[in-house]
Amino acid sequence: MGYGKDKGVKRLVKACGYTIAGFKAAWTHKASFRQEIIMAGLMVPLAVRLGESPTQKAVLIGTYFIIPLTELLNYAIEVTVDRIGPARHTLSGRAKDLGSAAVFMSICIALIVWILIVCERYFK
Repeated sequence: MGYGKDKGVKRLVKACGYTIAGFKAAWTHKASFRQEIIMAGLMVPLAVRLGESPTQKAVLIGTYFIIPLTELLNYAIEVTVDRIGPARHTLSGRAKDLGSAAVFMSICIALIVWILIVCERYFK
């Protein structure tokens, strides 16, 4: 594949290509990733509206984007496990379950932050 051979701008350009390919793969094959990105269209403007300071706005947006970020990692785990083989294995199932648990935790983190900021803003 040529990983590690390129230096400088050429390496950066190739890295951007791999990144775009990763986003395309997640968008094409992972419905939950598509839903989370579509929801960002609602959540980012809402964060801008709800946040009183630039820091609050950044925290609201940042904690929301932890969700699709974790979904990308979860998808990478799923694809890797599926690549190994279709046979059911306890460790394969555990790996996928752990990835799913990570996504759930990222949702919980975002929810807690959003609730705290909304409560601080509107229920002082």
